[in-house]
Amino acid sequence: MIDSDTINSRFQFAQSVILEAGAIAKEYFGRISALTIKNKGLHDLVSEADINTERFISQSLKQQFPDDLFFGEESAVESTSSVKEALSATNKRGIWVVDPIDGTQPFLNGIPSWCISMAYVFDNQIQFGVIYDATRNELFTGGLAHPATLNGNEIKPHAGRDFSQGLVSIGFSARTSVNFLFTATAKLLENQGMFFRNGSGALSLAYVACGRLMGHVEPHMHSWDCLGGLSIIKAAGGRINDFLVDDALIKGGWVVGATPSIYEQLLAMLPEHK
Repeated sequence: MIDSDTINSRFQFAQSVILEAGAIAKEYFGRISALTIKNKGLHDLVSEADINTERFISQSLKQQFPDDLFFGEESAVESTSSVKEALSATNKRGIWVVDPIDGTQPFLNGIPSWCISMAYVFDNQIQFGVIYDATRNELFTGGLAHPATLNGNEIKPHAGRDFSQGLVSIGFSARTSVNFLFTATAKLLENQGMFFRNGSGALSLAYVACGRLMGHVEPHMHSWDCLGGLSIIKAAGGRINDFLVDDALIKGGWVVGATPSIYEQLLAMLPEHK
């Protein structure tokens, strides 16, 4: 168990940190042609903006909550062993799961479709998530003990009951079979729906929470990409899969987040759930 004061102090601090981090990332976004960029793998880039934004978040959290663990996209390799230890029954510690810039490809191409995502996990539960779109100054928040909000105003999922009434986000990465993308898109179109993709899974999940999208489905997402958004969708009254099973926090897993009426249809798009 974790007491409400412990959660609230972290929830409030997370919001201030993510706004400061957003200002840092946005400054880099204003001069992307001057950034140093490295290739981590197929369609997987990293820049000094990602690294320095994550470093700021990590150091801020460490100073305020020195006993908490940190699991970020750019430092995941170094922190994996300590996070695995924290997940054991005998050593329960809070874990911050952070993506400093989700949507690096759009970011580096000057497209304002990226965000910062943070989530706090304790006892294998997502306690809360915060997502900040610095280019639009939109802060999404929500958790087990906190309502889902956008810039302080409560939000809720799309009211539509079938695909024809809105947009559905289909996530895709180099870790995903091309067949899934073709099959899922075809199913959506056959059912009079329309697909959407903005290059940021975290931002797409935030859009599901506030009703801009009806749902998001993806065969594999890293925990830092999705935990914040999943928490906000659940707080808003949407439906999400139980992501934190087995070792998904470390290795990632499939994701479905949606307005309840289309959740099962999105689930059926995934190969393992046909």
